[in-house]
Amino acid sequence: MKNDRPGSADEIRHDLNMTMHWRGGWRFESARADGPSILMDGHSTDAPSPPEALISALAACTAIDVVAILEKRRTEPVAVEVAIRAERSDDKPRRITKVHLAYRITGSNIDRAQAERAIDLGVTKYCTVRDSLDPEMPVLWSLELVEG
Repeated sequence: MKNDRPGSADEIRHDLNMTMHWRGGWRFESARADGPSILMDGHSTDAPSPPEALISALAACTAIDVVAILEKRRTEPVAVEVAIRAERSDDKPRRITKVHLAYRITGSNIDRAQAERAIDLGVTKYCTVRDSLDPEMPVLWSLELVEG
């Protein structure tokens, strides 16, 4: 059930604060007052679209956890790449219904079981973005390890 309604910003804590500016066409730029910006383009011409930015945020959030967990295990990766695929409904608003994250981790002596555990924890326990999405939406993942 959606709880969307008119309301005041005073009704919530201000944990995250961003401002969005229209940059013409279907392009919008979002930024913190004191930080870097993100450009999004509804036509996917000059920047990722909002849904593409959303699945990129999911991949980045989980990958940050994966890197942190592997570093704690003293098996630091040299490179981490995530290929992202998402399935969308045919009906409007064309919501994302399923995501696959294909992790490609490069490093020396990275244990497969540890890397799989790190991904599982990133996806199922630590990622703020994942926990902010519909819990019924499956997030599938796979792992390729590259020695290097």
